Amino acid sequence: MTDDDPDTETDDRLERLHDHLAATAERPVARSASAHLGEAEAVARDLVQRPADADTVCERAGHIIRLLQEAGATEDETADEHVAAALELARDLAGDDDSDPR
Repeated sequence: MTDDDPDTETDDRLERLHDHLAATAERPVARSASAHLGEAEAVARDLVQRPADADTVCERAGHIIRLLQEAGATEDETADEHVAAALELARDLAGDDDSDPR
């Protein structure tokens, strides 16, 4: 595989998505946001650990988008940066052109 391989690019984006979401677990986020972020991180971890076809990646990325949008305020600036980066990656993976933040 080369770096131009779509599967490699997708794997890289999935790993970065998971890394951003996992990083929020290390932050003092609002309790109301924590459950949504944890569920989004679990979905991303599953995508990293178990290869999935493009349709499944798209569907699960859409689920991550919904979870992040429902999470609300994290009350932590660093967590907000990770959420914004994760949301951008998830939208890219889902083929969602909506670039408006939450």
